Amino acid sequence: MSQAEIGIIGGSGLYSMPGFTDVRELRQQTPFGEPSDAYVLGSLAGHKVAFLARHGRGHRILPSELNFRANIYGFKQLGVERIVSLSAVGSLKEEHKPLDFLIPDQFVDRTRHRVDTFFGEGIAAHIAFADPVCPELARIVETACKKSGVTAKHGGTYLCMEGPQFSTKAESNLYRSWGMDVIGMTNLQEAKLAREAEICYVTVAMVTDYDCWHPHHDSVTVDQIVAVLMKNAENACTVVRETVAAMPAGRGCKCGSALAHAIITERSKIPQAAHDKLKLILEKYLESKPA
Repeated sequence: MSQAEIGIIGGSGLYSMPGFTDVRELRQQTPFGEPSDAYVLGSLAGHKVAFLARHGRGHRILPSELNFRANIYGFKQLGVERIVSLSAVGSLKEEHKPLDFLIPDQFVDRTRHRVDTFFGEGIAAHIAFADPVCPELARIVETACKKSGVTAKHGGTYLCMEGPQFSTKAESNLYRSWGMDVIGMTNLQEAKLAREAEICYVTVAMVTDYDCWHPHHDSVTVDQIVAVLMKNAENACTVVRETVAAMPAGRGCKCGSALAHAIITERSKIPQAAHDKLKLILEKYLESKPA
């Protein structure tokens, strides 16, 4: 029986989710190691929800240190079919102001040291990723932002950088010349792995400040950024409640069958160890006995 229907990933400034009832914590063990923290399970707006602090409570884990596979696989173990990921970002366009939310529909990868697939070790699979965000889930979040009174834009590109350092001015201006909208350090790997796990995924990118390209960047204080983080976290909680409340019972998107034509390896050639490791994800597609 599913322990949760909807997963919430909290980013910088968002380490808990108020409003849960029947709250309990569960530490998951996955074939890929331990997730960032315990999953906080509870009920919200009539739905079973699981919350995970991406960087761990107390913000202990760097973006490059995150065990993305364990985090997403842990949600899969709980029965989650949809993930709403909340992430602090810098703005690369004047129009995206601090306290605005962006619901991107595209990503560009500028990371170098990340593991971002469940496959390998004898199983080759290639998912379609032209449209990396679930369109159905994105529309629900967009409506939730409007109901919450949060300024939000649906559509745009999230550039995922390696970090943990922020960009140089040359890099920031390069990304602006490419037409990127926001910059962050975490969400692309989550989106890829959620698609491989056949989980719907959407990013709520919460603008904290303009990146270093902006002429007034150097006048922004840490206190100001922290104040924006806190307000964004407050707004995010409201948006999440509205999103969860509006979630339909069934999925009308293609995310739940993303692997249907993605597995290239001949079934009889799949090693038993790889089969067992990914059984939760692949079981409905592996009819032949593995090697």
